[in-house]
Amino acid sequence: MTNQQSPEIPSCTWNRPIGLGWDKPYTVRYASNLDDGPWHGMPLGGFGAGCIGRSSRGDFNLWHIDGGEHIFKNVPACQFSVFESNGTSSQAYALSTQSPEDGSLQAWQWYPASTESALTGTYHSLYPRSWFVYENVFQSQLTCEQFSPIWANNYQETSYPVAVFLWKAHNPSNAPITLSIMLTWQNMVGWFTNALKSPEVKIRDDGSPVYEYQPRCGESQGNYNQVVENSEYFGCFLGRVGITEPVKEGDGSWCIATVKHPQVEVFHHSKWHPEGTGEEVWQSFAAEGSLLNYIDANPAVENQQLGSAIAVRFTLQPGETLEIPFVLAWDLPVTEFAAGVNYYRRYTDFFGKNGNHAWEIATTALENYQTWRSQIQSWQAPILQREDLPDWFKMALFNELYDLTSGGTLWSAASELDPIGQFAVLECLDYRWYESLDVRLYGSFGLLLLFPELEKSVMRAFARAIPQSDDHQRIIGYYYTIGADTTTAARKVAGATPHDLGAPNEHVWEKTNYTCYQDCNLWKDLSCDFVLQVYRDYLLTGADDVEFLADCWDAIVQTLDYLKTFDKDGDGIPENSGAPDQTFDDWRLQGVSAYCGGLWLAALEAAIAISDILIMNHREKLRAGVPPVEQTSVGTESAEKQKSIYEQWLAQSRPIYEEKLWNGQYYRLDSGSGSAVVMADQLCGQFYARLLELPDIVPSDRALSALKTVYDACFLKFQNGEFGAANGVLPDGSPENPKATHPLEVWTGINFGLAAFLVQMGMQDEALRLTQAVVQQIYNNGLQFRTPEAITAAGTFRASTYLRAMAIWGVYLVMSK
Repeated sequence: MTNQQSPEIPSCTWNRPIGLGWDKPYTVRYASNLDDGPWHGMPLGGFGAGCIGRSSRGDFNLWHIDGGEHIFKNVPACQFSVFESNGTSSQAYALSTQSPEDGSLQAWQWYPASTESALTGTYHSLYPRSWFVYENVFQSQLTCEQFSPIWANNYQETSYPVAVFLWKAHNPSNAPITLSIMLTWQNMVGWFTNALKSPEVKIRDDGSPVYEYQPRCGESQGNYNQVVENSEYFGCFLGRVGITEPVKEGDGSWCIATVKHPQVEVFHHSKWHPEGTGEEVWQSFAAEGSLLNYIDANPAVENQQLGSAIAVRFTLQPGETLEIPFVLAWDLPVTEFAAGVNYYRRYTDFFGKNGNHAWEIATTALENYQTWRSQIQSWQAPILQREDLPDWFKMALFNELYDLTSGGTLWSAASELDPIGQFAVLECLDYRWYESLDVRLYGSFGLLLLFPELEKSVMRAFARAIPQSDDHQRIIGYYYTIGADTTTAARKVAGATPHDLGAPNEHVWEKTNYTCYQDCNLWKDLSCDFVLQVYRDYLLTGADDVEFLADCWDAIVQTLDYLKTFDKDGDGIPENSGAPDQTFDDWRLQGVSAYCGGLWLAALEAAIAISDILIMNHREKLRAGVPPVEQTSVGTESAEKQKSIYEQWLAQSRPIYEEKLWNGQYYRLDSGSGSAVVMADQLCGQFYARLLELPDIVPSDRALSALKTVYDACFLKFQNGEFGAANGVLPDGSPENPKATHPLEVWTGINFGLAAFLVQMGMQDEALRLTQAVVQQIYNNGLQFRTPEAITAAGTFRASTYLRAMAIWGVYLVMSK
């Protein structure tokens, strides 16, 4: 049997032989950064519901169940197993190629891994679906498709804490084959919460704030398993005694379930011991594909672990095919930030808040999985059918959305203020704070295009935060890392746009600016990033949600006024201070900079456009006789006054930008350092101006010249175009300072943003070549489903599971215009 891809599996998946390792996967650049190794697979679970990852060796090993917290460990008792008999011989395997490292489950037989010369199957993924195709071990043809109900513009099922495993078995032989598929699961109720309720925050050696996370893994006393069934479905419900309302974080229930079918026998073993040999389930399963139908609902005593198991057995005649669904559901309704700061998850709007609904969620999935799968297919089909998009691009486009599931994602229950809840994704697992605004300037395109209401909820949270202040003084980590005198700064200055929406150990959405690596109150890009994203979200979601603009207007006015105070010489453009005071926060810029200055010009244009819309809307309402007191929009007086101010600032700034930065070929890094570096992202402002159909901020011939210089120096001449574009090198591709950090890194999201700009300027072939180089580095070197911020030519990476990489949807957007 050869590797014959099922016609139901799209041709553009990321795929890898089951269990085949990597010779030289990328490793982490700094020891303090997280490096789980390359065994990452597509995550399962809805947005903000918690998620589970299953790798290409078949083990369940990623547990992002507690919002914002990361656990990476193989839990061997959580597993599928298959028994097969042809009447004369039989075999049974647990379908992970990774046997337990703790010596447990020694009675079990583990699936053989593929080698370079012998294939035992192939893992495929195209988020939110993935497949295991088993080959050359069983006589039958076996495929397991996995997915959660995630598709664009769906604000209900996309939040569900559920995973569907759709098994397809076919008998290609000329004799009957009996098969049994078993799902075992460990009772983990109570595990996923921090035992340290007020952990101390420290500064790590890279200058980032960190706190200790001690999950309660293994604390199973009081947990119980019980068999549940109705006329159509059968399962095991995994609960805990003594749960009272309101439910605490980590408490709730799990459930494994399958369908009753006239062709299958269903078996169960409600309570077994995962820390032992596993013989109590394996003996009967390996002998004849059955379980003992053992029932014991007594709760676990101290230091005891609980497993549950269900199995379905059936016989296939020659040529016969059968499809069997299994479902895993969990109901852990609460996310806790600081001690006592609790939020219900979005899915509780549909299933209730008491944590007892895992069986209801599971049976909902068994009733609806076929509809869900067709919804996913219908959403993806128009993109997958596009012949102008190469397969590798379609693969990365969908798979990079993994971060919306596994990026520590939060999605709260609805409230009057937030009718679809509040949403947030971590910057990354190393920099654990939410929705970093500089990063999402490129990284939020996926959310914007697919879930626009969630995108706008994030921007509303920033708008609410801009007027707030917090005078608490904090150590600035950057100075700590360079050995300079300790510097402190206020956490949040009123009028400054916050860098982020807070961290999972405090109060996300309410207590912003968690990062303290730099004093983000001094950053020169954040205010502009806010204005540009507000106008972008309005324009690209139908250009009719004037209320959204009105909600953000006061914050726009306040933050642009605040940023203008950094125009120390009165030339119209705020200057960079010489400290790293923008998204490249290890890179000192001085005076007027191409990056921040360009964003300033584009933001002023966007603010003028917003003021025009608000003025026109106000006048239309007056003509319609709507009294001012009932109007949600901003009055004309404020908008007209601000428009006039922004027009003056823009008229003053534009010639200064050209005069101080244009060198005849590209825009200088800045006006104060004398650097000849070609900065890859020097014209981010011009890209955004064109994206938002605003006037060019620089002459188009100069933009094209600068872009060609960037492509040549930062990409083609940097390591022969193998890795992507470095952030900043000299025109010949060499480093200005070989010891520099950010300039010599290839930032995945910045590269995708640059590619979008190339498409915009008529250089689509170059854009695809650049994008492909980055995609190949990620997906060929063990970085899949943990895409980092940065890679280096030495084969190292920094900051895995990074938000900015979803910028690949910006490439798609511009190619689709």
